[in-house]
Amino acid sequence: MKKINIVLMFVLAISAVFLPHSVHALSVWQVGGTLGLGTANLQATVLNIIRWLLGLLGLIGVIMILYAGFTWMTAGGNEEKIEKAKKIISAAIIGLVIIILSWAIVTYSLGVLSNVISY
Repeated sequence: MKKINIVLMFVLAISAVFLPHSVHALSVWQVGGTLGLGTANLQATVLNIIRWLLGLLGLIGVIMILYAGFTWMTAGGNEEKIEKAKKIISAAIIGLVIIILSWAIVTYSLGVLSNVISY
């Protein structure tokens, strides 16, 4: 077993030294294109990232509601599990309301900001 490890390490060391490596040059003037970033403006990129994150949080909220509903349905009359499910549902609904309000605030703010910048 030791011989196999030594041979493998030797082969990896030789290949690292003698095999050519690809080199990617970075352009100072087109950093976004060189690194594979998008060519959209900063405002659109930030808005897309925020929408993606809020969508992910909304999905998590819906999954929490489904989990709480499953917990409630499988409680079998156990009051502790039913109360736990009710608390999860209320917390998830409050979270979804906060997510929707934050989305509205971000959309409104960036809309106003884009109108101010364009003048």
